[in-house]
Amino acid sequence: MRKIFYIILDGLSDLPLKELGDKTPLEAALTPNLDRLAQAGNTGIVYPVGKGIAPESDVAVISLLGYEAQKYYTGRGPLESYAEGLAVNDGDLALRVNFATAEASSRKIIDRRVGRNLTTEEATLLAKEINSKVALSDATFEFKNTIGHRGVLVIRGIRSRLSGWITNTDPAYGKEGVFGVALEKFGNEILEAAPYHGYENNAQAVNAARLLNEFTEKSRKALNEAAINKKRISEGKMPANIIVSRDAGDRLPKFPPLSENYGVNFGSFVEMPVEKGIALLTGIKIVEVPPRTGNLDVDYAVWAKLALEKIKDYDGLYIHIKGPDEPAHDGNFAKKKESIEEIDKHFFKNLLEKIDMPNSIICVTADHSTPCKMKAHSADPVPLLISGGNIKPDGTMSFSERTARLGSLGEILGRELLSLLIKFAKQ
Repeated sequence: MRKIFYIILDGLSDLPLKELGDKTPLEAALTPNLDRLAQAGNTGIVYPVGKGIAPESDVAVISLLGYEAQKYYTGRGPLESYAEGLAVNDGDLALRVNFATAEASSRKIIDRRVGRNLTTEEATLLAKEINSKVALSDATFEFKNTIGHRGVLVIRGIRSRLSGWITNTDPAYGKEGVFGVALEKFGNEILEAAPYHGYENNAQAVNAARLLNEFTEKSRKALNEAAINKKRISEGKMPANIIVSRDAGDRLPKFPPLSENYGVNFGSFVEMPVEKGIALLTGIKIVEVPPRTGNLDVDYAVWAKLALEKIKDYDGLYIHIKGPDEPAHDGNFAKKKESIEEIDKHFFKNLLEKIDMPNSIICVTADHSTPCKMKAHSADPVPLLISGGNIKPDGTMSFSERTARLGSLGEILGRELLSLLIKFAKQ
C-alpha cells in the first residue's frame, strides 16, 4: 500500500474578486508546485459536509475523516476542551470561547478577536485572573486560554447535569441543530445565552444558560480590573475585557477508531485545538511539531521535512495547515493570496523535491470555503486534487476552484474522500 499525504488547506476556497481581475486568491496566486500536482493527477470538487451547508472546521474535519458528522458530533466546545486536557464528562457544559473587546459601559462589541494582537502570554495571565477571582453560584468551572485570543470553558453543575442545548453569546455564530454555523450577517452586541428552541422548559438547558450568563458578567468584571488590560490600554491597544462563547456541548463524541473503520494507521500534523481534539478522539496519533517561529519559509520547510520523515511510521498523515483562513476572515484577499503562495513555495516545494511519488498518494483540498468578501465560511464546494501512485493525468493544467470543476473526479462528499484515497493507495 502506498503512503497517503492527506493535506487540508484551511479556508482555501474563495469566490472571484474584481480586485484580482475576477480571480479567486487561489487562481491569482503563483502556485507552480500545486499546479504540477494537478497536472500529474486528477481533480474535482468536494462538498465537505453536504450541499447547502456552510460548515465550521470541526464538522468539516470529522466528515473529511470519513465520519457521518450528523451521527457523532456533539459540539465544538467538548472537542477543544478535551484537546486542552480538560475533563468533559456527560452533563458538563463545554464551550469554545474568545477573548473580545467591548465598550466599557455596554454590551457593544468593538472587536471579537481583540484586534488579533492578544499574545498567548497575555491571555494566560488573564485566564489566571478569571480562574482565581470568579466563582459561580452553584457550579464550578475551568477556563483555559489556547492560542492568542482563543480559549475553552467547562462549567460543571454541583447539583445536576447541564445541557449543551443553549444559544451562543457570540453574535457571529448561530446554531442549526447540533451544528454551529458561521453567520454571514450578525449584530455587534454580546448576546444573552438562552435555551435552544424546543428546550425552553428543559431545566438542564435553563440552568446552563443562566450559569453561562453569570460567568460572562463576573469574568467581565475581573477582566476590567486586570493589570494586563490596563497595560494594553496604556499602549493604545484594545483590552481583552469580555468573553464571548459558542458551540456548547454536554458530552464527548464517541468515534469508532479510524484504524477500525478503514484498516489504516494515521498520524496527524495539526495546529489548532479543534483538530487536535478530533485526532485524539478518532485514534489518530499527534505528530509533535516545533512551535512556529513566525518565519513561514522556516516553519513550512520544517513541516515538509517532518512529513517526509514521519510518514515512515504510518500508512498516512493528515496535515492541516491553517494559513489561508485567517486573512479570509479579515477580508484581506492580498494576504490570503500571499499565504497560499508561501505554502506552495515553502511546504509543497520542499515536499515534492524528496517525496517518492510512485509510492505515494497526495491529496490536497480544504475543509471549507472562506470567501474574503463574506469574511465567513460559505456553502461553496472546495477544490480537490489527488496525485501520485499510478494515477493518470486527466488534463487539468492548474489547481483552482474553476479548473477543479472540470476534473475527472467530479463532485465528492467529504465523508467519501478517505475511502477514495485508500483505494488509490492500494491500486
